[in-house]
Amino acid sequence: LHPLSLPVLAARQQEGSDSKQEATTMAQSVVLRGTRSSDPDALLPLRALAATLGLSGDALSFSSEPLPSPSSSVVAVEMHVRAHNPFNSKGSERTVKGLGGVARSMSGIVPEAGMWGEGASAAVVESWVETAVTDLSGAAFGKRAKDPQFKSLVETFAGTIEKQLSGKGSGPFLAGDSATAADVVAAVLLAIAAQKTGAEIKGAKCLGWCGTILDNAVVRGAVGDGLKVPGGKKEEGGKKEEPAAGAAAGAGGDADLSSNPIVQKLDSLGIPHRTYSHTLCVTADELVANVPLEEGETHTKNVLFKDKKHGMFLVTTKTDADVNTKELGKALGLKGKTNLRLATEELLLEALGCKKGCVGPLAIVNNEKKDVTLVIDEGLYAAKKIHSHPMRNDASTVLEPSDLKKYFEAIGVEPKVLPFPTKGGGGGDDKEKWAGKAPASRPAEAHQKKKEGGKKEPKQKQEKSKQDKKTAKKGETLLALQWKKDENFAQWYSDVIVLSEMISYYDISGCYILRPWSYKMWELVQEWFNVKIRELDVENSYFPLFVSQDRLEREKDHVEGFAPEVAWVTKSGETELNQQIAIRPTSETIMYPAFSDWIKSHRDLPLKLNQWSNVVRWEFKYPTPFLRSREFLWQEGHTAHATYEDAQVMVRQALDLYRDVYQELMAVPVVPGYKTEKEKFAGGHQTTTVEAYIAGSGRAIQGATSHNLGQNFGKMFDITFQDEDGKTQTAWQTSWGLTTRTIGVMVMVHGDDRGLVLPPRMAPVQVVIVPIVSKKFTIEECGPYCEKILASLKSSGVRAKFDDRSMYNPGWKYNHWEQKGVPIRIEVGPRDMEKGNGRVVVRHSGEKVDFAVADMGTTIPEKLESIQKDMFAKAKAARDSHVVQVTEWKDFVPNLELNNLVLTPWCGGEHQDWEDWVKDKSREESLAARGEEEEDTRTATSVAAKTLCIPFDQPELPAGTKCIASGLDATCWVLWGRSY
Repeated sequence: LHPLSLPVLAARQQEGSDSKQEATTMAQSVVLRGTRSSDPDALLPLRALAATLGLSGDALSFSSEPLPSPSSSVVAVEMHVRAHNPFNSKGSERTVKGLGGVARSMSGIVPEAGMWGEGASAAVVESWVETAVTDLSGAAFGKRAKDPQFKSLVETFAGTIEKQLSGKGSGPFLAGDSATAADVVAAVLLAIAAQKTGAEIKGAKCLGWCGTILDNAVVRGAVGDGLKVPGGKKEEGGKKEEPAAGAAAGAGGDADLSSNPIVQKLDSLGIPHRTYSHTLCVTADELVANVPLEEGETHTKNVLFKDKKHGMFLVTTKTDADVNTKELGKALGLKGKTNLRLATEELLLEALGCKKGCVGPLAIVNNEKKDVTLVIDEGLYAAKKIHSHPMRNDASTVLEPSDLKKYFEAIGVEPKVLPFPTKGGGGGDDKEKWAGKAPASRPAEAHQKKKEGGKKEPKQKQEKSKQDKKTAKKGETLLALQWKKDENFAQWYSDVIVLSEMISYYDISGCYILRPWSYKMWELVQEWFNVKIRELDVENSYFPLFVSQDRLEREKDHVEGFAPEVAWVTKSGETELNQQIAIRPTSETIMYPAFSDWIKSHRDLPLKLNQWSNVVRWEFKYPTPFLRSREFLWQEGHTAHATYEDAQVMVRQALDLYRDVYQELMAVPVVPGYKTEKEKFAGGHQTTTVEAYIAGSGRAIQGATSHNLGQNFGKMFDITFQDEDGKTQTAWQTSWGLTTRTIGVMVMVHGDDRGLVLPPRMAPVQVVIVPIVSKKFTIEECGPYCEKILASLKSSGVRAKFDDRSMYNPGWKYNHWEQKGVPIRIEVGPRDMEKGNGRVVVRHSGEKVDFAVADMGTTIPEKLESIQKDMFAKAKAARDSHVVQVTEWKDFVPNLELNNLVLTPWCGGEHQDWEDWVKDKSREESLAARGEEEEDTRTATSVAAKTLCIPFDQPELPAGTKCIASGLDATCWVLWGRSY
């Protein structure tokens, strides 16, 4: 078997002086190794997948270096990744093992190709890949391929494929309407296995599917002509035409396109066109490279953008057009703040009826709600002919510009036509019309240009997803994480929360099942918090889940902050509701009409209520369990007071409780402070926050917030009272909330490469007792001894468990409970019984020490308290080592790149324009340092810096200190960082 070497990014050394600094990039090298150099077929599925992903030519090479196999009957495949970070001169390595694991990682290198799917579809792809590898590897690569059982296995697998493709509502491929890694890997493996075993494949659907994959020109070029369709024939009922050269997976000849809905629509309108098959191309660059055109003709580049305030925009341009979202918003005349972000695949399907990589201007016909604005590049209309996808990425439809205009007119769409500039086009007329002046090279210059009315130059963004989505196969139990925390933090986190049995994925994107292990953690927070708020005379209550549109929209600023995320109920059964009803994104507008009814006199104040509930916010960024989901659990406190001062006391009392939840329960250090005007709660007077730091990702995260709402909501909802003098006054209000995000933060801060590491106060099980049973030391012998330990611990208030399961050996149990983060494991063997001891193993430190069983009722609780303190100290030291003070801009972005939080002098929280400047400038410089132009606008983890808070604890600020951005006199220190 041969290694696969993939240079992902070229390393560049930093050169220059203080006045000139070259950008640096990350460097990675990827090596794939297999075992059997005598059987090169073992890498054919991966060669085929690499080809469909475009990982070929200079980017991909194969050699003949073998990899030792652990067994003569096992084919070992692994991908070795080496990475070098020029910012800290550190290198890292990781190894991905198994054909399925390597296929997943390869697909993650080019995520925009969609070969591993997204969300629930990713789980389907992974399941098919793993099934194919498990069922077919022995037949395809083993020495005993001619054994009857292997032939039977192959035929059974083919029958499973036939059943899948013949099922009601199934698509032409294993995971739907488009070919994925599952189809490529499974088809190649099936063909190899059938040839080796002589298996007879009879199913017409299976044969047709396999032929579609193997006859594809790209796949054929990777696997060679020697690999044939199993059985050597296609579907019955007539010979199927061979695909045109370069036809993509899923495309037959052009005749197959007659049933395409876009083709049929054009035919029905009588508009001249030609539609043809070609190699599968997901991006505009792939089209240019793989489908050459005659001079004067052009392919299209198509992107669907979503703006929370202004709606959706389908932008269709020439392939060399420069699409800058900030300047696009200006060119479209969008008023106020714009934030054009890439639409999710789910939204693509809903709005345009097509998947990622298949979008074209002709798909606008599917926008039945008429909520998408079509934006056309003026340069397209100057071309001789326009080639665009007819809702599939293995074909293109050719129209003359005049016929494209007729199409839009016939379907009632009036596009906005704009003069998009060309990439690298310099200072042409279009560029002058499109872009503003160049940005200042220094803050002071930027300030001067701003006074003169100049505009800051927009930064380019790049659609790039750096990590593949790995979902554990349903029903599978893994004893070790597949990713390391310091090598792929996002994948590590996904592994940890799934394999520790904290969450399970659900079939609605952004929604997750909280399993008992994580829900118990939330209950521990509830139990602690309820005691504390009762001491403050706060009472629990519950308000409805639904809110009317009139109530929700009463407070303008408030609803504008939540409107894009609101989910609406519009039907009851098949009946349309007279008025749509919102599912609560927060409860101010639900609770405050009741406050108005209940509060009449100063004697009714203060009113202090809390509720534990769920809320729904329909996020369109990439979801992350616990951190960013469409439904989450929280507590929300709402209070009303007679004076501003009383309200402010409540705000700080609530924030103090949040600080203690993190620091006292979860052993996570936080920074309390005020939010700036830009970052405060929509509709509120002032927001306070606690900010945590995740060392593994170098990012901050907002832990919880407590808001002084002022009298804004009181005026809106008429929450008034008669004071002691009989005068009518408006109440002062607060609201404060803490969510299940806390659990995700705790996992990220403390977890390691073996799984969860739980602080004792948050552990559902604080101590697990594991007997080291054997034939000579049975459970019957040690059981009573372990039960005695269990009773002693429980009587001391310790949450303990005796793992007496007989089907698992001690080693399995060690891994299992370590992965779940249990703080202490007590091992009991025959020598321990003889001495009256138990071996205590500490999860967070690995410490091992013998404790006398007779004293465990005292010593174990003391040890748990020691662990709690040690974990907090460790996390605080890690956080403090990444907080730096910076007074000059030149040091700002380099410190961000070192994963630091940056404390800088600031001219005041009211200067929102300078906050925007820092955000844009830091993004621009960070991308340049990485050798990138753009970032995926859907990501919740931007490279740009944002203000986290103005810390309560302020360092000394010498007189005359200047703001790091504006050059104005600084009034405070503000904490910046990259944030979730």
